[in-house]
Amino acid sequence: MRGIDDTRHMGIRYYAYAFDRPMTQQALADPRSFIAGDPLADAWGFEPGAQIASPSFEQSVPKRDMLYLDKAWSMLQRLTGPGSGDGDVRPAYRMFEGHVTDREGGWEPWVRALPPDEVPAIARDLAGIDDAEARARLRESGRFGGEPDAEADYAMHYLDAARAFVSALATEGRGMAYLIG
Repeated sequence: MRGIDDTRHMGIRYYAYAFDRPMTQQALADPRSFIAGDPLADAWGFEPGAQIASPSFEQSVPKRDMLYLDKAWSMLQRLTGPGSGDGDVRPAYRMFEGHVTDREGGWEPWVRALPPDEVPAIARDLAGIDDAEARARLRESGRFGGEPDAEADYAMHYLDAARAFVSALATEGRGMAYLIG
């Protein structure tokens, strides 16, 4: 798993949008078409493309249709990704996997679609993560160089949001397209 330069990529966030089963082939062929043009506006509750805005910080898209993980995606990626030495990844890693591609003057986002048939295994895996063990691992990761307990609280908040989102998707037989960028 390739590391990223945290100072250069501080603005990278994670957004996922649900899609219904009949849209699976389209989502797999063009996952970007399921991502809003301004996902940060959706996540923070302001008009897309607004130059000056007062965000409500309340997601404007229903929680059943969108998951916003802010910058915690990389912490959840490490939590579910290859362990030290064994190289195995958890099924949930599929929803966090990916890195932006560096380009001159910026980056290209990572975009992927996960079909409805993959979602139940991800939901079961996230539900099976022990909170105490996850918190301990997150405290050790030192992702942002801040207070370990505060960083673990931050990541656990988004882990809970990810659990709720994919659990609902699994129940409803829906898939998701996500963007890291």
